[in-house]
Amino acid sequence: MSANTGLDPALDLAFDQIRAALPSTGAPVALHIACSGGRDSHVLLHWLAGQRAALAPHRLRAVHVDHGLHPDSARWARHCAAVCAALDVPLDVRHVDARPQRGESAEAAARAARYAALAADMRAGDLLLTAHHQADQAETVLLALLRGAGLAGAAGMPARRRFGPGWLLRPLLDWPARRLADYAHIHALRWVDDPSNDDARFDRNFLRGEVLPLLGTRWPAADQGLARHATHAAEAQALLDELAAADGASADTLRVSQLATLPAARQRNLLRGWLRKHGVLTPSCARLDELLHQALTAGTDRLPYLPLGEHAVRIWQGRLHLTPEPLPAAPAGAVHWHLDGPLDLPGIGRLRAQVSRGAGIAAVLLGEPAVIDVRFRSDAGGGKALKKRLQAMAVPPWERARVPLLFRGAQLLQVAGQAPRAHARAVDGQPGYCIAWQPARD
Repeated sequence: MSANTGLDPALDLAFDQIRAALPSTGAPVALHIACSGGRDSHVLLHWLAGQRAALAPHRLRAVHVDHGLHPDSARWARHCAAVCAALDVPLDVRHVDARPQRGESAEAAARAARYAALAADMRAGDLLLTAHHQADQAETVLLALLRGAGLAGAAGMPARRRFGPGWLLRPLLDWPARRLADYAHIHALRWVDDPSNDDARFDRNFLRGEVLPLLGTRWPAADQGLARHATHAAEAQALLDELAAADGASADTLRVSQLATLPAARQRNLLRGWLRKHGVLTPSCARLDELLHQALTAGTDRLPYLPLGEHAVRIWQGRLHLTPEPLPAAPAGAVHWHLDGPLDLPGIGRLRAQVSRGAGIAAVLLGEPAVIDVRFRSDAGGGKALKKRLQAMAVPPWERARVPLLFRGAQLLQVAGQAPRAHARAVDGQPGYCIAWQPARD
C-alpha cells in the first residue's frame, strides 16, 4: 500500500516496514510516536497522521518526554500539544528526572530516562516509532568507532528491535537529513529547536556540528557510507551471535571446560554473547580479558568474583554464574508465614504451600491456622550439619545464606528445595503441606 505523499518512494518503503511490524491478527495495537517538538519528529508525526486510514484499526498516539532540564521545556510541551491537536493525534506528556547519577554522563542519563518513560505505556505488540535518520546513524557509528565499542557498537542503531512488550521502529533510518528538510518545507511544518543540541561539550553534538560537516566537504556521501558500514557490521555481528549461540551462549551458566576448548577469539565471542543474552552490557576489552583469565586459571578451592555494573560473574564448580550486584540480603530474624497464601521474599524467591495427604510437612505440626517460621542461615543455627546439607544440595556458596529454612519453634522441618526432614513428614493418609520453592534467579 502506498504512502501516497508524492514526495519520495522511500516513504513507501518506510510505510511497508511499519505494516510488516504490525500484528496481522488479534486486537489492534497502538503506534506510539516519540514527539520531541523538533523537525524530525514533526515530519514523522505529520506523515503518519496522513496514513491513519491505511493503518486502521491500529491507532496513533504521540508521547512527549519533558526532561525538565531547560527553562523552555514547558513551552516545547505546549508546542507538541498544539501540533498534535491540529493533527487530531492524542498526546501524552511525561515528566522525568533526567539528572545524571555520579559517574554518569548527562547524555546517557537523559537517554535512559527518556526510554524508560516511552516504555511506560507499551502493551504487547505496540510499536514505538522514532524519527532517527541517516545522519543520526552516522553519528552513532562514528561515536562507537571512536570509543572502540567493537562490531556490535559499529552496527549502530537497528531499524527494529524488541522494546518492552512491543517493538521499537526507526522507519526513517535510511533517510538523508535533507529528505526530512524537504518534507518539512513542502508541508510548511513548524517546530522548536533545543539549544542544547548546539552545545559542543556533548560528544554527539560535537560530531554533528563540527566533525561530520567537515567530513562532508571532502566526502559528500560520508553519512551514507557510515550508515552502510553499520549495515555490514550488523550482518557480521549476527553471524558472530549465531556462532556464540552454537558455542553455548544461551545457557544459564557457562562451563569453564567448554570455554577452554575454544580458540581465544571464540572464547571472547562466547563470553560477550553470553553476557548480552542475559542483559549484561558488554564490558571493556580489559575487563573481558580479566574475566577470561579468572575463569581459565581459578583453582577449585577459589571462588572468583567479578562485578560488572548491576551484575557480577561468580565462578564455582567449573561454571560461570551471573548474579545481581549487590545480592539482595535475606531478611533478618524469622518471617511468620501463614500457609493460606504464597510468601514473596523480594530478591530471594517465593514459597508456596499446597494441601496434600500423605506427603509434605505433617499439618499436625503446624497448628491451626497453619504457620511456619521462615529463617535463614545467619540466625537459624545448624552449624556444620546445615552447611553440609546445603553443600549436598549443590547450593552455590553465595546462595546458602539465602535459602529459606522452615521451622516450627526451634525445630527445623525442611530446607526449601528438599524433602521435609523425616520427623516432620506426613505419613499415609495424614494431612500435610507440600512446600514449593522458586528462587528469584529462576
